[in-house]
Amino acid sequence: LAPGVAGGAASQDKGGQEKKMSKPAWDAIVIGAGVFGAWTAWHLRKAGQKVLLLDATGPAHARASSGGESRLTRGSYGSDEVYTRFALDSLPQWKWLSEQAGLPVFHPTGIVFFFQKREAYVDQTLEVHQRLKLPTQELDRAALERRYPQANWKDIEVGLLEPQFGVLMARRAVQTLVRQFVKAGGEYRVGAVKAPAADKALDSVELSDGSKLSAGNYVFACGPWLPKVFPRLLGPRIFITRQEVFFFAPPAGDARFGPAALPGWADFNDGDIFYGMPDLESRGFKIAHDKHGSPIDPDRGDRVASPGALADVRAYMAKRFPALAGAQLTEERVCQYENSSNGDLLIDRHPTAGNVLLVGAGSGHGFKHGPEVGRYSAELLTGKLRKPEDRFSVATKAEQQNRAVH
Repeated sequence: LAPGVAGGAASQDKGGQEKKMSKPAWDAIVIGAGVFGAWTAWHLRKAGQKVLLLDATGPAHARASSGGESRLTRGSYGSDEVYTRFALDSLPQWKWLSEQAGLPVFHPTGIVFFFQKREAYVDQTLEVHQRLKLPTQELDRAALERRYPQANWKDIEVGLLEPQFGVLMARRAVQTLVRQFVKAGGEYRVGAVKAPAADKALDSVELSDGSKLSAGNYVFACGPWLPKVFPRLLGPRIFITRQEVFFFAPPAGDARFGPAALPGWADFNDGDIFYGMPDLESRGFKIAHDKHGSPIDPDRGDRVASPGALADVRAYMAKRFPALAGAQLTEERVCQYENSSNGDLLIDRHPTAGNVLLVGAGSGHGFKHGPEVGRYSAELLTGKLRKPEDRFSVATKAEQQNRAVH
């Protein structure tokens, strides 16, 4: 894996003899081929950079936060307009990727986000969406009952239907993007990078086999491994939690839970969100509880779902989707969130290693923003970013969790 040396600049040694300074083999090395790393590598390559993308295992592998079947993409974020904009501006890039994949990356199911009472979050979301000219529709309980009679709406006051959003196929998306990156002239390798000292700008990164790779800049987009790579800086600031998702079989011959009849959905539930997807590609009805689970080590934590989490989603389904109360469990998966203290993303230079960019803290809602995270990261790295977003900085990441972004 040792890189070749390309070009060089002239300098003089102490004896006055001219010698050739080695030039880094790449403009940028991106460590981590998940959704953030792959889109960052893609946008750097589009900007004309020579880019190497590294991953210790593979794109969207089984332990990655970007792995698994599916993710919602939505624009409802209350007053957090930065995330509505990121989701909206990412959408055409997801559609483009979907066209390259052969099978859909983006399913335009629409999203319905519903609320037991008219939260301030509802009016804040509508204000942002009106300003951005999004075709979001407000639905009262009667309208929800007419459109989606397969659900129980008796405790719901209002819903927000986002017809332009939908569901992303996670693993397929990341693997397709890495193929497109290589097709566009980028380089992808499997390689595990050792944690750097990072007390000053990096000259190189070392792989587990002892080889060293050099670049002008380095992007670490390592998902739940970021706190292990930078333990002093990010160990106290990124919280890795266990998350459990489940798939259930709808009744045979019952199309009410397919994408033609039911959109992706989320129940605000006074901030204790449940969410799910219709039966896409016959994989099953997906449901999860969006609470932060117990801490998990991405290398050693077991991947067996807990009976308590299964009972939790079964109780919810019996209440909200009565026809699925006794549905057969067809699949369960344990992944992880890498949460910042309040749910904001991390996209910032390392405070002491100036040629290192840190990208992560997806906090359970980051996947949908992947294309714009990549664009923002590439522009920050190349000096083209007009104005950095303070909320993405290392300095705003606290050491105590107080979730604010939903």
